[in-house]
Amino acid sequence: MSRTSTESTRQKVSRTPSSPRAATGKKRAAYSPKPGDGADRYQMVAIAAYYRAEHRGFTGGNPVDDWLAAETEIDRLYH
Repeated sequence: MSRTSTESTRQKVSRTPSSPRAATGKKRAAYSPKPGDGADRYQMVAIAAYYRAEHRGFTGGNPVDDWLAAETEIDRLYH
């Protein structure tokens, strides 16, 4: 290779963007799940259902009803 072709290759390489951010000038948005998604949601519903049962002294009631009411409560808060 001649010196001029090597120099032009170096210039092309140096002008080539090294990342998507450099190409667009914008930072890519990072994924951040909502507080009510996935395992976090499950844990929050479980805790809310427990507190419902605790509030009535763990007597009577239905665990499924507690769970469904807790799901509604958490979904209302985060969606």
